[in-house]
Amino acid sequence: MSEKIIVAKMPGKVLYREGDLAVKEFDAGYSKSDILNESLNQARVEENTDLNIPKIHAVQVVDGKWAIVMDFIEGVTLEQIMNENPDKEDEYLNMFVDLQRTVLSKKVPMLNKLKDKMQGRISMAKLDATTRYDLHTRLDALPKHYNLCHGDFNPSNIIITADGTPYIIDWSHATQGNSSADVARTYLLFYLAGKKELAEKYLNLYCKKSDTAKQYVQKWIPIVAASRLTKAKPEEEQFLRGWIDVVDYE
Repeated sequence: MSEKIIVAKMPGKVLYREGDLAVKEFDAGYSKSDILNESLNQARVEENTDLNIPKIHAVQVVDGKWAIVMDFIEGVTLEQIMNENPDKEDEYLNMFVDLQRTVLSKKVPMLNKLKDKMQGRISMAKLDATTRYDLHTRLDALPKHYNLCHGDFNPSNIIITADGTPYIIDWSHATQGNSSADVARTYLLFYLAGKKELAEKYLNLYCKKSDTAKQYVQKWIPIVAASRLTKAKPEEEQFLRGWIDVVDYE
């Protein structure tokens, strides 16, 4: 049996390498349904697209802890590459946007609907009834699309292998929905990481490459911020609430 090598520790879970496999092991108290949903999302994306993602080999329980066993992808995250090569930021941002557009061009019909997930999250958010009503109404009015949305598309979830092939990891939030909602989420993720200038550059580049009106993506930002608020870290809450000031009294 191969030696276990810890690769990363995250809240509630640890990722370690065992030979050619990556094992994502969850704490004993982690939601079983969330773990099964994450593995199901990844399996559906694997089966229905030609995207480069780690293939799942097993979902198992060892010593009372659930784990997802998948391919180990040897490489470096795009986030690390961008941090180490600031002079090539535009080049890597172009790669990032092109990869996201490829993801968003795919269809995975069995995934949960993004709008349904967001409506539920808004209902649970600690917001006053008037704001929740306004957000629900705005979300309902936006077009229904059925594109593959990653849900956490950021440079830390892209691994570049030695031959330059990008692999996309962490499909726990995957849904089918409107591409601009996924773009709005990525935009907020850059902001949450303290990269305001990169966030604006990213949004402008995505809109230019996809011929999408920037105002259309911006319509999704308060909704995405509200849906993230239910599971936000304490240090994120004030920032997200700043994007949810959507009630119009005109």
